[in-house]
Amino acid sequence: MRIGILYSRIRRDEKLLLEELRDRGHEIEKIDVRKQRFGLESTTANVADLDLVVDRCLSTSRSLYATKFLDSYGVPVVNSPETGDVCADKAKNSLALAEADVPTPATEVAFTKEAAMEAIESFGYPCVLKPVVGSWGRLMAKIDTRSAAEAILEHKETLGHYEHKVFYVQEFVDKPGRDVRVVAVDGEPVAAMTRSSEHWLTNAAKGGTTESFDVDDRALELVERASAAVGGGMLGIDLMEVGGEGSGEYTVHEVNHTVEFKALTEASDVDVPARVVDWLESKAEAFAAESDGSNGDGSGDADADEVVL
Repeated sequence: MRIGILYSRIRRDEKLLLEELRDRGHEIEKIDVRKQRFGLESTTANVADLDLVVDRCLSTSRSLYATKFLDSYGVPVVNSPETGDVCADKAKNSLALAEADVPTPATEVAFTKEAAMEAIESFGYPCVLKPVVGSWGRLMAKIDTRSAAEAILEHKETLGHYEHKVFYVQEFVDKPGRDVRVVAVDGEPVAAMTRSSEHWLTNAAKGGTTESFDVDDRALELVERASAAVGGGMLGIDLMEVGGEGSGEYTVHEVNHTVEFKALTEASDVDVPARVVDWLESKAEAFAAESDGSNGDGSGDADADEVVL
């Protein structure tokens, strides 16, 4: 197969994917979005005859626009721009989870610092203030007092970007010093790990320590439902144990669409890149069957005497 990789920087995650794809004999087209132009009908990127394009852009804005343009050309892309649009925005993410009846932390959005202060006061202290777009735990604040809230809201209001004018306020979940990251493909877990820290932020990018985690039945159910809620794909689904460690009760606080998995590869016995490439191969085959008008079993729109290749 010919597989395209959308990227703006090749990290260890992308190197692991590329190595696995090459080991299986797939032809790879690396597409550096920083060097490409995307028109209404075509692009400077070499996307002709690609069986599948995998979005691995580091930049959220580049990811969302590039996948949207590729989709408009009829190029199969994962994750889909629709999934990316929901996952890239925490407010849309929370709405999608809530609408699918997936347990998720109580959340309010406000558009002025006065309304945001009212939301913070309604939650009580501590609560959490997050940017609507962002990753790796950046610019997130645990707010413990009114004076801290006033200072942070004042600071955000002076920042130039319009996204800082959207105040995303969330209840503070008293998790047991860790959260759970599950990497899943179309709702099927590939592997999972806990991320632990004495800090309230447990992200691996913030120095959290990782350990393999066995997905129980309740976590599996929530992973499947959360994946479906955002449109499926290769996702990183983050859960917190609301009843304490090992309670089997969770809340899903976020679904990530360009998930990193290098830490999971190190924490788990699962060959994560191999499982991901298994899925990519199945997606490429499914796209090809759909394009050919086949249902994958030799049936489709062809005449009875024709053979669908």
